[in-house]
Amino acid sequence: MLFTAPADLILLLLLAYPFVLGIWLSFTDTIIGRSGGFVGLQNYIDLFHSEVFRLTAFNTVLYTCVAVFFKLVMGFALAIVLNRDFKGKGLVRAIVLLPWIVPTALSTIAFWWIFDSNFSCISWLLLKLHVIRSPINFLGDTINARASVIIVNIWRGIPFFTIGLMAGLQTINQTLYEAADIDGATPWIKFKSITLPLIMPLLSVITTFSIIWTFADFQLIWIMTRGGPDNATHIFGTFSFQRAIAGGHLGEGAAISAFIFPVLLISVLITSKYLKRES
Repeated sequence: MLFTAPADLILLLLLAYPFVLGIWLSFTDTIIGRSGGFVGLQNYIDLFHSEVFRLTAFNTVLYTCVAVFFKLVMGFALAIVLNRDFKGKGLVRAIVLLPWIVPTALSTIAFWWIFDSNFSCISWLLLKLHVIRSPINFLGDTINARASVIIVNIWRGIPFFTIGLMAGLQTINQTLYEAADIDGATPWIKFKSITLPLIMPLLSVITTFSIIWTFADFQLIWIMTRGGPDNATHIFGTFSFQRAIAGGHLGEGAAISAFIFPVLLISVLITSKYLKRES
């Protein structure tokens, strides 16, 4: 207890206290500059009747599900490829890791320019190839904006899956594959019967972390679109920041943030239950 006390104190001050304070604020009508009174569930009731909040909930689920799915599939495929021996494998691995190493704000600003309605290099190239007649409005159209932020999140998150799963693939005993080759197993059978079952515990943990980070994302969305256009890219993190900090309604902003916790808790509990079953 004595040796863990410093770490426990840090967790209490930096995690437990802000969390409890946020939950308390969500039950008050506190605004910046004025301490509010207890209003019970009124903030939550008002949010359920808010069209913007319902749209934000839809955006958050869509953003998380689509991004995590493609990060999982593409990261897993890339991990299988990079797990094989070929010339320049070390250089390719380093390049694959770059999106994860570059600071989120820096890479997002770069993509903000790439998707700019006037200076987009994508629009410029397609115009030169005569594929389109006018620049694409990436961040000014609701559908294009949603697709753009999801693409950037996928680009940034693939290395996390790739590196983690590649480390797991290297722990699989190669004699299992040799025995499968002797039995005449196809590549698909080897993947389904050997690779996937043995990598599944690690895959579930990596996927859970990715769900948590994606669901609670903030920097990427805020830098690229600030929730626009017409609230089409608002997720819980950006909407909470807009209402609490920019708008001054701390109670409402805290209530919005509180909706993140149940989803993350359920994800962790499902993963923990699955890992206990596997063990």
